[in-house]
Amino acid sequence: METTEVVKKSGEGHTSFLRAARAGHLDKIVEHLKNNVDINTSNANGLNGLHLASKDGHLHVVTELLNRGANVDSATKKGNTALHIASLAGQHEVVKCLVENGASVNVQSQNGFTPLYMAAQENHDEVVRYLLDHGANQSLATEDGFTPLAVAMQQGHDKVVAVLLENDTRGKVRLPALHIAAKKDDTKATKLLLENEHNPDVTSKSGFTPLHIASHYGNEAVANILLDKRADVNFSAKHNITPLHVAAKWGKANMVTLLLTRGANIDNKTRDGLTALHCAARSGHEAVIEQLLEHGAPISSKTKNGLAPLHMAAQGDHVDTARVLLFHKAPVDDVTVDYLAALHVAAHCGHARVAKTLLDKKADPNARALNGFTPLHIACKKNRIKVVELLLKHGASIEATTESGLTPLHVASFMGCMNIVIYLLQNEANPDVPTVRGETPLHLAARANQTDIIRILLRNGAQVDARAREQQTPLHIASRLGNVDIVMLLLQHGAAVDSTTKDLYTALHIAAKEGQEEVTAVLLENGASLTSTTKKGFTPLHLTGKYGHIKVAKLLLQKDAPVDFQGKNGVTPLHVASHYDHQNVALLLLEKGASVHATAKNGHTPLHIAAKKNQMDIATTLLEYGAKSNAESVAGFTPLHLSASEGHADMSNMLIEHEAVVNHAAKNGLTPLHLCAQEDRVNVAEILLKNGAVIDTPTKKGFTPLHIACHYGQLSMVRLLLDHSASVSSTTDQGFTPLHHSAQQGHSTIVALLLDRGASPNATNKEGHTALSIAQKLGYISVEESLKGVTETLIMAKGDVEKHKVVAPEIMQETFMSDSEDENGEDTMLNQDE
Repeated sequence: METTEVVKKSGEGHTSFLRAARAGHLDKIVEHLKNNVDINTSNANGLNGLHLASKDGHLHVVTELLNRGANVDSATKKGNTALHIASLAGQHEVVKCLVENGASVNVQSQNGFTPLYMAAQENHDEVVRYLLDHGANQSLATEDGFTPLAVAMQQGHDKVVAVLLENDTRGKVRLPALHIAAKKDDTKATKLLLENEHNPDVTSKSGFTPLHIASHYGNEAVANILLDKRADVNFSAKHNITPLHVAAKWGKANMVTLLLTRGANIDNKTRDGLTALHCAARSGHEAVIEQLLEHGAPISSKTKNGLAPLHMAAQGDHVDTARVLLFHKAPVDDVTVDYLAALHVAAHCGHARVAKTLLDKKADPNARALNGFTPLHIACKKNRIKVVELLLKHGASIEATTESGLTPLHVASFMGCMNIVIYLLQNEANPDVPTVRGETPLHLAARANQTDIIRILLRNGAQVDARAREQQTPLHIASRLGNVDIVMLLLQHGAAVDSTTKDLYTALHIAAKEGQEEVTAVLLENGASLTSTTKKGFTPLHLTGKYGHIKVAKLLLQKDAPVDFQGKNGVTPLHVASHYDHQNVALLLLEKGASVHATAKNGHTPLHIAAKKNQMDIATTLLEYGAKSNAESVAGFTPLHLSASEGHADMSNMLIEHEAVVNHAAKNGLTPLHLCAQEDRVNVAEILLKNGAVIDTPTKKGFTPLHIACHYGQLSMVRLLLDHSASVSSTTDQGFTPLHHSAQQGHSTIVALLLDRGASPNATNKEGHTALSIAQKLGYISVEESLKGVTETLIMAKGDVEKHKVVAPEIMQETFMSDSEDENGEDTMLNQDE
């Protein structure tokens, strides 16, 4: 009795639970669940609480049941899940909740229905869109073969049809609905969409109309419907592409006929100038070409680059297309803007069959493009051996040259086309023809590091020491590029190791300049000269000093390269290393016994150069190796003169610390302080004065530093010298005071400063001129104004009528090394005062 009562109560509980779910009574549901009612319990049809709540849109119940573990994909006896039921009922929020909780979007019921199908059937466009966005597959059909699109169209649900068409996932890009219908050749959908006042020329993102799409796929039925609805047969999409271009490109002959009969313009050109005939030729559609030509397509029409349809056929390797065009009298040697014939194009692409077709139709095998390239040159460049063989059989010139003088052998050698090089040589190509620059194929092979090609050329009698325009041999080129294998190969074939370029560079010079260590070693093993000099007078060791290649320098010195070799103007490798601040090379040279006292033609030691260039590290090294800080140039200038003139304070300090004489006078009497005055180097002048520089030392012509500072208008230096009690009244040999010089040069501010510091305006030089009379003669009005009021003496000087001859102090006339790369003329030393 008790058992029966429990079963009865239990059955009532299940029914009550399902009733509560359908009615949306959440509190009752929760109470039933607390009383252990099975959450997945179902009625006779297999409908459970989740199914019933989903159907009636009770979102709060659905959420609670899912949270309590209800099976989201449990199915009814017909195989429907909660998502099927919610989709059929158009319960958008419930659909969303179920999907978010992992419901299977593409689940199929017993008859193959999907949730998407059910939503489409009932015209629930929002649910359809949501399901599509979450992975619903609209290709899944029912057992009867109906897709969601089919049922929506059958039911006349236009909104859903549009959504489904727009979301067709089979294409990579989402297309508008009408485009999808055109793609599928779906006349029913096309008519339906056009009935809804659809614009037949609606464009996709890329600017194409449905007619373009129909043309692409050859879908004539849809095309006819679109054209009947007044679709523009000549609509220009992106880049001015019309439907006729599309149909021609894809070889849709029937579509081409349809478009032409419906008024398509056969002459329409794309942005790049392609006609429909170009498109068909490029894709190799002979039937379409025949059709277009029958309708009067222009056979010689050119693209913007000058390509005719025949060029297109050659490019695509379409032999039959080329034959059709040639049969219809396409000009076989028609050229592009760059004078490329179709044969050039076939050669470039390696299309031997098309090339033969063109040659059989008497194409010129020696046609020259704008740069002078023949088809044979191009075939050599692109390594097209079959085309090369074909061209030579048809009379192509093996010695044809481009504008720069390249033969086919030059091109093949540079590109490393081994088989072609061999074939050309077998056909008696000359391996020694020079280009305009005088380069033979061997030069070009060396330039392109083509070792195997060089071997073949040499075996076939190529001159190993052929000279290019600058007298460069292949050995020079290989040495510059550091290709040891090629260098060895050339030497094995008798290359002259010491042959020189126009600038007298040997291969060893070039290897030293470029820092090619391995090449240097090979050249030295083969007896390369260590003492040959360039036009600049440099040995290979000089060049390591210039470019800082320490490893090459070591190799040269191991082979006893003369460490103090004096090149042009007496410059040694140490001078060069000092000039270019390569301390590592300088140190190596010194370790190998290079003389720190070596003097160039102008008397400069390496220390002079380091001082002028402010190379502190090198100067330190040189001084450590005993360089003399007071060494004089031929004109009597010391390193301190040079560092002072350039304003190098640290260098000047270091030289003074190493006993440089601060008052050392050159042969013309200039001291370092004079040079500071000339160049306004206040910082170094202060150092010199601190270290005992005599302030009023005269030069041979009697110029003190103050005279010089006044002459050059160096106001800061004038102030410094006056602050250190420089004499304002000292006179030169010609009786000039500092005031005379500042007046002569028109430096009114300095004139005022000198007057303020007690300079006499009435002082006269040996000609009897005051500062005022000089200023008047030279027309310096502002100086005149300053001096007029204070000058008393008005003496008529001897030369009053004559023009004033400007007097200048002595200068440092030193020649210095040049940084010039040029090898011409007197460029090792540069007179900076000329």
